Amino acid sequence: MSKQAITSYPKERIHILFLENISDKAVQYFKQQGYTNVRKLSGALSEEELIKEVKDVHLIGIRSKTQITAKVLDAAKKLQAIGCFCIGVNQVDLKYAGKKGVVVFNAPYSNTRSVAELVIGISVMLIRKISDKNIAAHKGIWMKDAKGSYELRGKTLGLIGYGNIGSQVSVLAEALGMKVLFYDTETKLPLGNAIAAKSMKEVLGNSDIISLHVPETPQTKNLINKNNIKHFKKGAILLNYARGEVVDLKALSEALKEGSIAGAGIDVYPWEPEKNGDRFETPLQGLPNVILTPHIGGSTEEAQQNIGEDVSVKLFQYLERGITNGSHSVPAIGLPPVDGAHRILHIHRNVPGVLSAINTALSKNNINIVGQYLKTNEEIGYVVLDVDKKLSKKAVELLKEVKETIKVRMLY
Repeated sequence: MSKQAITSYPKERIHILFLENISDKAVQYFKQQGYTNVRKLSGALSEEELIKEVKDVHLIGIRSKTQITAKVLDAAKKLQAIGCFCIGVNQVDLKYAGKKGVVVFNAPYSNTRSVAELVIGISVMLIRKISDKNIAAHKGIWMKDAKGSYELRGKTLGLIGYGNIGSQVSVLAEALGMKVLFYDTETKLPLGNAIAAKSMKEVLGNSDIISLHVPETPQTKNLINKNNIKHFKKGAILLNYARGEVVDLKALSEALKEGSIAGAGIDVYPWEPEKNGDRFETPLQGLPNVILTPHIGGSTEEAQQNIGEDVSVKLFQYLERGITNGSHSVPAIGLPPVDGAHRILHIHRNVPGVLSAINTALSKNNINIVGQYLKTNEEIGYVVLDVDKKLSKKAVELLKEVKETIKVRMLY
């Protein structure tokens, strides 16, 4: 189409809700696109509060605190898509979202640089024991001492996980003269002079600083525990800027007290407060050469702006063009608009015969299909149909009657 597609649903009637103080870039983006019904709240909402709020919402944007449960999805009768303005999507019931025909997007790469820089910065602070000297200075105690204080140059950085963030840390570390050893469950091409280890144990036993960059899965829960802490190189430093469940903090606390581990930088925890100012406790509080930060690995102005733009574009592309690239709940389709046709989106349960039923229903009513795109995952099928303009309303009604249909929407 020569001009931008105009959705069949008036923009002023589209309700957009952003929670958890999402970047103003997201609000500005949608307003620039003509969406005036955009509301932004500074904090997260409880399940009960969300159920009341989402009744008429078409798009919702959240960060890591808001939980989109099955009950919330049941209450959100008009919801088309969820934007997770962060790396993870574990705060959304993805399986149920797919069953409800709700598309879920996130921003897996937008804060990569922010996290990587902080990992390197914390590494310098810990290997020089700056945190202890800082505390002493604030108490009026002079601690000018080189004992146990080292340079990063020549040391070995061990990375558990070599994805987007891990590989970025690898590049920065090498620029400072470090050796890099990494382990990943998948085969990854090393960047620079990084070396792929054959096992996690090899990384733990040969690294001066160990940094974790793995997702939160049943397999990674307590990945660093009492048993494998025994494999750490004497005096090593542990960093966790990945997920809170990855490290057994009690086991880490004991290792720090015993002196087998020389320091730790922790940004994520198994349990985290819901809002600023809430009471926070961890077994690592009060221990020497430990830097605790409140889940701020990706919390920079640049990262939040990038995330705001990235997720907003994905939500907009789906809302106006039916594009689902990057979706975690509905199969990914990216396609250009078609001249002289109306576009209909059909989300259904992925069982044999649905596409045949769609084509049969339309052909029996002499509705010409100009273009058709189908993609499926194990449970959900997503069909984009471009049909004759004159009969598009009839097509929508017919598609709603097809068995296994979850959601039908006339796009334009």
